[in-house]
Order: sequence, then structure tokens, then C-alpha cells
Amino acid sequence: MLVWQHGSVGCSCKCPLCRRAISLLVPTEESLRQQQDPEVSQILSKIHAYNRFFGGQPTTLYQRLRDLPFLLHRLLREFLHPHRSLPLLIRARVFVVMIASVIYLFSPIDIIPEGILGVVGFLDDLLIVLICFLHVAALYRSVLYLRHGGS
Repeated sequence: MLVWQHGSVGCSCKCPLCRRAISLLVPTEESLRQQQDPEVSQILSKIHAYNRFFGGQPTTLYQRLRDLPFLLHRLLREFLHPHRSLPLLIRARVFVVMIASVIYLFSPIDIIPEGILGVVGFLDDLLIVLICFLHVAALYRSVLYLRHGGS
């Protein structure tokens, strides 16, 4: 937050490790539990403002692939956490997409058949699974954006 405030407030700040633009800040669960603390509340309001300015920007495919492990890990933890709940529609969409990708993965009908092209035939299966994971991550990112800064 200090980097953003002391830099140009009109543009997003860059990660100090990889130097790519940060488009969404997600507070930790511990900081959300300590919302009553005035210092934590002030930082959370700054995170909310940052996300409102930069969270809705389009992201590149490369950035989506790099964010994929983080978003899928958080999504899995949110599914397993008894006190956190996703909206029912998002939960249903995640289940439908994951079930459809598993059905396609084990289906004998393929775009590129494995029987003819061998190992190359598995590429369409991997591509479909990757597209499904990217879709699920985009759904969860939109939930995080609405939860932590969107309108």
C-alpha cells in the first residue's frame, strides 16, 4: 500500500519480485478477522479503494496462468471452510464446469483421437482441462473483486 501511495496513484503498482502489475489485492483471512482494529480497518479500506480502481482491468493470458494456482488454492480452501460461503450460483457453475471437464477427459469422443495420433491426442484433453480451470479461476476472481472492492 505504501508503494502505491508514494508512487503514481493513477496507475497500479508493480510486484517487487516479478515486476508485473498488481490488479487485485486479496486480504488474508486473519486481517478480515481483525476488522475491528482501527489500523487493520484503515488498511482494508485502502485495499478496497485499490481494488475498485484496478481490479476490473482486463488481464492477459499469461497473468491468468500465473494467478491460476493462487486462485484455485483459495477457492478450494473456501469450499472446505465451514464459515465462508460462495454464492450458490457460483458454486453450481464451478461444479458444472468441473464435472463437464472430467466427463470430457474420460470420454472416448475427442477432438484429437488418442488412437490415431497417440500422445499428441492427449493435448486436447489437457487444453480442455486448462480452459475449465481458467474459467473457474475467472469466476472466483470476480467473486473476490466484488467482495474486496467492486461495486
